Amino acid sequence: MKLLVDMNLSPAWVESLRAGGWEATHWSLLGNPRSPDTEIMRFALAHDWTVFTNDLDFGALLAHTRAGKPSVFQVRARDVSPGHLTPLVLQVLRQFQGELASGALVTVDEASQRVRLLPLTR
Repeated sequence: MKLLVDMNLSPAWVESLRAGGWEATHWSLLGNPRSPDTEIMRFALAHDWTVFTNDLDFGALLAHTRAGKPSVFQVRARDVSPGHLTPLVLQVLRQFQGELASGALVTVDEASQRVRLLPLTR
């Protein structure tokens, strides 16, 4: 699984994710840093990336479009730095790897994890 780190997260996440065994890159290396979320989603879909973000808009886009892909992995915490969340993120990525490969929205905070299979329905 390839992880596309969104602009709202530090590029330092790339090294933390790679050290955990995941292929990862930061959006700033692939596209315009000011690109709208829809463009990032289109790129992720076309190139089979999972979007790694802190932005709730990606989940809203999945709900609105009822798309089956790309998967989105959201971290929700006050401190979203790799130094704080890497162990938890790596554990949850391993735990839900199959769901993310098939199409899922995974939300992680320090107290819980939630997975919703795509497409999102009401």
